[in-house]
This record gives sequence, C-alpha cells and structure tokens, in this order.
Amino acid sequence: MTLESCREMVAEADPDRHAVTRAASDAAQAVLYPIYALNLEIARAAWASDEPLVCEMRLQWWADAVAALGQGVAPPHPVLEACGFLRGDLGAAAILGDLVEARRWDCWADPFADSNALWRHLEATGGGLMWLAARALGAGPGAEAAVRAFGSAAALAGWLQAVPALTAHGRHPLPDPSPGAVASLARAGLARIATARAQRRAVPRVALPALLTGAEAAATLTRAAREPGRLAAGTLPRSEFARRGTLAWRAITGLW
Repeated sequence: MTLESCREMVAEADPDRHAVTRAASDAAQAVLYPIYALNLEIARAAWASDEPLVCEMRLQWWADAVAALGQGVAPPHPVLEACGFLRGDLGAAAILGDLVEARRWDCWADPFADSNALWRHLEATGGGLMWLAARALGAGPGAEAAVRAFGSAAALAGWLQAVPALTAHGRHPLPDPSPGAVASLARAGLARIATARAQRRAVPRVALPALLTGAEAAATLTRAAREPGRLAAGTLPRSEFARRGTLAWRAITGLW
C-alpha cells in the first residue's frame, strides 16, 4: 500500500486525525499515516461481523501478524507492507499486541467492570497508539509516561463523544453512565493531561505531530466535567472553527 493510499484511508475514516497529520512534515507523514491506517484495520476487524467469534478470529489474525512483524516478517497485507519500517521492532510489536487484545472488547456487548477496566482499554488503544506514533517519530523512553498519559486522556475524550453511537450498536461504553460518574471520569482524564503536561520537557518537539491529535481533549473533558448532560445530547464537540483555532495555536507554540 502506498503512502497516498494510507492517507486516503485515514482521511475517510478518521478526518480529525487526518487534519492534524496532513500539516506535519513529509517525513512525519510517511511514518504516521501507515501507523494510523494499521490502527484502523485492527479496529475494523473487531466490527467486521455481527458474530463475535468471527471478529475474534480476525483479531487473532492481527495478533499473529503484529507478532510476526516484530520478528522481522509479516503476512502479506498492504498496510503491513506500508509499515515496513516497524519490521523487527519488538517494542512496536508489543504495543500493537496490547492494542489488538484491547480491541477484543469491541467484539462483544459485555460492559466494563469498572472505571479501571475502561482506563485499561483506553491506555492500550489511544495511549498505546499515541506512544507508538511518538516513538516512531523519535521520542525516547523518557517520554513514554507523559505520552501514554496524554494519549489515554485524549482517547477518553474521543470515547465520550462516541458514547451515543456505541450505545446504538448495543455496546455498554461506560461502567456507570450517570452524570456524576461521567463528570468524575472526565476529571480523571483532565488530571492525566495535567500530569502529562508537567512532564512536557521529556517529550521532544519531533514527536509533536503525534500529540497534536489530542489537541481538543482538555476542552472536551472540561465540558464533560462541567456539563455531563452534553454526553447524551451529543454536544460535546466544539465548533469546527474553534477546533481548528486550537490546533493552529498548539502547532505554532508546541504546547500540547
């Protein structure tokens, strides 16, 4: 799969992430678009059928595929070919393996046992994806804690916005959907952002394109904490103008 094909896939399925990534340097795009396309393929596998066992089988294929990628080989697949720069990277394979395992929740309609279970899901998906992207751009081990904390909080912001759609598909996205519990969850996400920002100096500027995908997270979580009723109403996102303004300001200042 060519870089342009990866770009088109992300633009169609994940326009917000595309809006951030297309502003990055050519070198960064060559790394990020294949990673994000791979993430989309894994996520789609969990929703490929109404039969959970079929989805589990598809995810198992991806589990085996990313493990093979870490060993330096991979089954023939267009997206895996585009991610050839990850071949032989055991650390990347471990991150992707955790992401695949977390996606097994998507196959079934079981609720999360508690907020800790939800956070584990967000840490492995959104947190892991952001760390994989930042790592591939050149962030060192010292940045991992901050990037994962920020990535999991950004994943929560996106998750809350997806609650109505997930519920419509028969899923139980929140362990407790009451307004008080939603507000508490949002505050926990804001605390993670604060923790990550306190460690900002550990994250090199070269990794900024990976973190900018979470540029709206703090604003979204602040609204959810103050007005949790917005969740059911589907009004958590800000206007497109406000979102683009935030992204432009953070890209210029480097303050994620």
